[in-house]
Amino acid sequence: MTFHFDELETRAPDVRERETFQALRNLLAQSLTRLPALAAWLGNPDPDSLTDRRALAKLPVLRKLDLMEMQAANPPFGGLADAEALNGNRVFMSPGPVWEPQGLGIDPWQSARSLFAAGFRAGDIVHNSLAYHMTPGGFILDEGARALGCLVFPAGIGNTEAQVDAAQRLKPSGFTGTPDYLKVILEKADEMRVDLSSIRRAMVSGGALFPSLRQYYADRRVSVLQSYATADLGIIAYESADADGAPHPGMIVSENMIVEIVRPGTDDPVVDGEVGELVVTTLNDGYPLIRFGTGDLSAILPGASPCGRTGLRIKGWMGRADQRTKVKGMFVDPKQIAQVLAKHPEVARARLVVSRSGEADMMVLKVEPAANASPDTAALEATLGSIAKLRGGIEIVVPGSLPNDGKVIADERDYSS
Repeated sequence: MTFHFDELETRAPDVRERETFQALRNLLAQSLTRLPALAAWLGNPDPDSLTDRRALAKLPVLRKLDLMEMQAANPPFGGLADAEALNGNRVFMSPGPVWEPQGLGIDPWQSARSLFAAGFRAGDIVHNSLAYHMTPGGFILDEGARALGCLVFPAGIGNTEAQVDAAQRLKPSGFTGTPDYLKVILEKADEMRVDLSSIRRAMVSGGALFPSLRQYYADRRVSVLQSYATADLGIIAYESADADGAPHPGMIVSENMIVEIVRPGTDDPVVDGEVGELVVTTLNDGYPLIRFGTGDLSAILPGASPCGRTGLRIKGWMGRADQRTKVKGMFVDPKQIAQVLAKHPEVARARLVVSRSGEADMMVLKVEPAANASPDTAALEATLGSIAKLRGGIEIVVPGSLPNDGKVIADERDYSS
């Protein structure tokens, strides 16, 4: 794809950074007054002080458990949303429960530009098979497609034969839904001897688009790209493609969002390229989520996309960051490993490996020494035992040898025998 949704996508990175942080300061100057709960959670920061990522990183990360507790104490939005501004809008519920308000204005979840990158254009008929029930999934792509000027059929999920029949009659050029459900529809159409060759492109989300599945669609001449979204934030990042529909590496972060990658168990950003938890700040007037921890793992890719979009790129979804695990009947949390490292600056990186020895749980903290340092294994073992309340061994490993997969705790126990 050689055309872009708007001029924001091709801004110089330093211009984007400067303008995005200015927008963040303007947003907080208004929101901290209107939303005392947000101000209290963030520690009543001076909006003018948030000039760059280093300043932003001093604010706390809001994780889903924090949000659920705040919403339970102050329903429905925990005081973090401007309820008056949201009047006349929609509210959704995700498991937890977590209440998510629809944002303000047209295309509040920023899905139009991701659909544009996937080849959708005004006049396209779109068969949308994401759920419209309770959760915002169906509405996220529905709003973006209509903002582009597409005609949307809100199919929702299930009742596949009826969906095939509807698609046969309506002849949509585009599909939106989960990565695997389009295959279900196409195979049902084959079984029913129905021609759905009108579907030429798709934007999928809500699951993994495996290479074999992408190839299946390519063999059927359907160009499929994916977006990464959450119910709380909308479209966080999306794929783009070359003129032949082949996807470019990584996913481009949506405009009006600030993405950080932090080490699981801490709120501290990692160096570019290192895998960690994806933390997002979104410039949403009605629901300004600041440093929202998604609980998902990802990493930043260097450079710009070959499509000409200059936004930050991430590798996409790489697993879950929640690595809290039970050892000998007690939970061990990545935060505890971070506390161990805080007491031992001679350690650069660490990874707690949990395994089995017969019927017993075992754990070993593998540590990479900092430059020119020699960690004391006995001292580290004592600190680990004091903080985790469990005995664990220490293994010094070669710097750079621990996998770059975002794991602070690796549960390698085999329960098959």
